[in-house]
Amino acid sequence: MTVASRIREKLAGALTPSRLEIVDESHKHAGHSGARPEGETHFRVVITSQAFDGLTRIERQRLVYELLASELKERIHALEIKALAPGEDSAP
Repeated sequence: MTVASRIREKLAGALTPSRLEIVDESHKHAGHSGARPEGETHFRVVITSQAFDGLTRIERQRLVYELLASELKERIHALEIKALAPGEDSAP
């Protein structure tokens, strides 16, 4: 299973998002610290979930980090997170 698939499975299962975008940006970091030739080290995630309603930006990010703790420890070097509650502006 790819790292992106593991991310999708964990976030979808725990947060039931209405929107979930996972972009592998590892190719942009070739030669940088933490980059591996096989990729799957740098990701951008955009997620909209009712579970984030009433949480601060930091609390939302912490929740995502907790869900992906094993991937962050083993494989992911960098993770950019945009976590939104339904109805929030989703512009990049």
